[in-house]
Amino acid sequence: MLQERRNKIIELLHEDGIVKVSELMRLFDVSIETVRRDLEYMEEHGMLNRVYGGAVPAQPRATEPSYSTREIKHFKEKKAIGEKAVELVRDEDVIAVDIGTTTLEFAKALVGKRRVTVITNSMKIAMILSEDINIRVIMLGGEVRSGEASVSGYMTDDNVSHFITDKYFLGVGGLSLTKGITDYHMAESNHRRIVIANTQKVIALADHSKMGAVAMNKICGLEQIDALVTDSDVDSVVVEKITAMDIEVIQVKA
Repeated sequence: MLQERRNKIIELLHEDGIVKVSELMRLFDVSIETVRRDLEYMEEHGMLNRVYGGAVPAQPRATEPSYSTREIKHFKEKKAIGEKAVELVRDEDVIAVDIGTTTLEFAKALVGKRRVTVITNSMKIAMILSEDINIRVIMLGGEVRSGEASVSGYMTDDNVSHFITDKYFLGVGGLSLTKGITDYHMAESNHRRIVIANTQKVIALADHSKMGAVAMNKICGLEQIDALVTDSDVDSVVVEKITAMDIEVIQVKA
């Protein structure tokens, strides 16, 4: 019943753009405390934003938590997602790997597993993968963003535009059914769009906290990704709607 309530709340938000606590109490025949607990949980998991007397769809955020904060948050889920995503890599693949804390776990899991070429704008990922003699690493040039240990800018975009890849392992700031894939940094958002245009398959890596979240820069619509690797805590209604868009959803238990 609990999951059914939350699924219905998501449906109502998509249809009406707002839900009222009083209406949810009548609809589900539950107490105000039960509705508030549902909305608190769903806000914590990026599914909605609470407002006075109800809730609205998650709104765009302009800033992102620090890298060190993101490394710790949902670490078990990110590690499990990264390990599962490695199963999608084949020997001799040419892959692009995005910056981010989830893609970092993917890179760690890739070491010793495949013979591939990796193109990345993440200095951390490049250093980890360079330890494996079977992985050819192409580190893109550009201006360093010290907090992320990544590069971006016109030089990075020009560099990456010359490569065609088999797969792109994409990190996300937010994944919304209506707004698509979003992120926080303009320069890196443009970089991602270039990589997407030049790859055969886009594979998004995102834990449940990214579902319903919307950052300020749009990367692409959901129809432009081919697969999503996520954890088992994603709401079933969200999974069904993404799957209905002909996107392969791969869930893993952390």
